[in-house]
Amino acid sequence: MVEDEGNRALADIQSAEEWLLHAQGLVPVAFLKAREVKGFPGRWKMIISKLEQIPSQLSDLSSHPCFSKNALCKEQLQAVSKTLKAAIELADLCIKEKYEGKLRMQSDLDALSGKLDLNLRDCGLLIKTGVLGEATLPLSVAGSLADAEATTHGNLRELLARLQIGHLEAKHKALDSLVEVMKEDEKNVLAVLGRSNIAALVQLLTATSPRMREKTVTVICALAESGSCENWLVSEGVLPPLIRLVESETARAIVGHGGVRPLIEICQTGDSVSQAAAACTLKNISAVPEVRQTLAEEGIVKVMIKLLDCGILLGSKEYAAECLQNLTASNENLRRSVVSEGGIRSLLAYLDGPLPQESAVGALRNLVGSVSMEVLISLNFLPRLVHVLKAGSLGAQQAAASAICKVCTSTEMKKLVGEAGCIPPLVKLLEAKSNSVREVAAQAVSSLMTLSQNCREIKRDDKSVPNLVQLLDSSPQNTAKKYAITCLASLSSSKKCKKLMISYGAIGYLKKLTEMDIPGAKKLLERLERGKLRSLFSRK
Repeated sequence: MVEDEGNRALADIQSAEEWLLHAQGLVPVAFLKAREVKGFPGRWKMIISKLEQIPSQLSDLSSHPCFSKNALCKEQLQAVSKTLKAAIELADLCIKEKYEGKLRMQSDLDALSGKLDLNLRDCGLLIKTGVLGEATLPLSVAGSLADAEATTHGNLRELLARLQIGHLEAKHKALDSLVEVMKEDEKNVLAVLGRSNIAALVQLLTATSPRMREKTVTVICALAESGSCENWLVSEGVLPPLIRLVESETARAIVGHGGVRPLIEICQTGDSVSQAAAACTLKNISAVPEVRQTLAEEGIVKVMIKLLDCGILLGSKEYAAECLQNLTASNENLRRSVVSEGGIRSLLAYLDGPLPQESAVGALRNLVGSVSMEVLISLNFLPRLVHVLKAGSLGAQQAAASAICKVCTSTEMKKLVGEAGCIPPLVKLLEAKSNSVREVAAQAVSSLMTLSQNCREIKRDDKSVPNLVQLLDSSPQNTAKKYAITCLASLSSSKKCKKLMISYGAIGYLKKLTEMDIPGAKKLLERLERGKLRSLFSRK
């Protein structure tokens, strides 16, 4: 503790120039150490590529005329130095192989990569925000009213920049200060406010801290009332998170004032229209995690299951299914409660309709881990999944594919899923326009392919290879590529599949993925290129 206080005191005394020299001295050491590491090659290659960007960022900072006068520069250099020191320490552990475990080290290296990203981003923002050009003298030595105003604007720009730079606690302090400044000097805040500051405030509306969200709303409301930046607020996407916050506050108010009991009674005894309205309100309230336990204590689970079975209007049933999906999203006690009240049977019966809805499938996906395979099979769970994959909405199909990923934990279950007929619609789902749908479909196919009879069925499907090759696209938005590589690697034992992969351009895709160090890409590329070479020789 004493040592930490001493380090903090030393950090305060050292100048920005001294911190710059310190960081510049650590960079080559971090480079050398990182290049010595043999293990975790993909992660260290990524870390090295980020370390290579640091010298130019430090140069950009230090070449600014106001570099030494701005506190943010010094703080940023301290943060960079801390990250570089962590990189050196982790490299040492990897070189000596003295780490606690492989998974732990992978996690530590991912965290280091994230810190480097943050450092690089923050250094760039310091230049882009223009805050460095606003380094000012204290008001007591300002020579004129214009100097005083410039000083005020500079201080405000620094404060606003802190909303974008650094860790969450630092942003929290900056937000506290901004709330106070807005009360005293709103005019000057509006004078220096930029679009990037608006974007930073909108991002803080989704912060994990309720207090931070509340303070951010206070600032945004003041900005909206000023009438000077409404367009910026809307274009930066302020409305969706604000609506979610309002709904959350409304839900808490309804629960806090005893409104749940009357709503539940309407669901039990009201006419069809009132029943649907009450169910809709309860569904909206259940979207707020903090009130779900209170809803359960009021008996909502049994009421929603009954509504799913006996609701007069189709809307009532849909709201009941959505409510059960919300309740089972993150609480194991509530999942067990829904299972014990017969919720799985009711949800499955609801899926027998002509257009199965996402909410019911989503609720089932949440529940499959809470019951045995035998129970699911006895309730005809798998034929319902096939029905959803063929006839459901795209969201319902995604939820069904996700449920398959969750239930395929044993060889026996993978066999039953394959025999039920899930494979052809999953292969077709690989063509979906939505990235997230393609990813979960590819994940389900990858899991099923570990069983040889499922793999044979996928080989026989004419669409499997072309669909999977398309998922090798290297764009960051394509999150299915890792599963596509796994699937294609399993299929590459077949000469026919291998030829198809090559004809659909897999080699070109894999070369890019190999450069990006995507796991499995290099091995699959080598396998395909060997096959291509043999093919050329055999023709001669």
